[in-house]
Amino acid sequence: MALTAKDIMTKRVVTVSPCTTVKELTDLLAAKKISGVPVVDEQKRVVGIATEADVLAHPGAKTVEEIMTKKVISVTPDTPVEEIAKLLAKKKIKRVPVIDKGKLVGIVSRADIVKAFGGK
Repeated sequence: MALTAKDIMTKRVVTVSPCTTVKELTDLLAAKKISGVPVVDEQKRVVGIATEADVLAHPGAKTVEEIMTKKVISVTPDTPVEEIAKLLAKKKIKRVPVIDKGKLVGIVSRADIVKAFGGK
């Protein structure tokens, strides 16, 4: 049976809110050794993605809301891993949030996929 997002996703997702400061974001990325995080509202709905690239592209910005990518590419828990790998490559992105019934339930990164392919 083919692996799906729910089989390889990280379930404890590090997130920020739109009102998080850019300084708090950069401190968090450095501390967790990650390059991006989903931005969620009070209902845990993904409203954006904030990455190192966003920080570099918006010098002087104060909040995550000012720099985040608002068009979020996401997958469902049942999306096949092969499909996610193609999506990441085609869109030139490093991670996708896993959303179920409008709520964030996990995240799949390039590293998760590499590990999954290695474990076959």
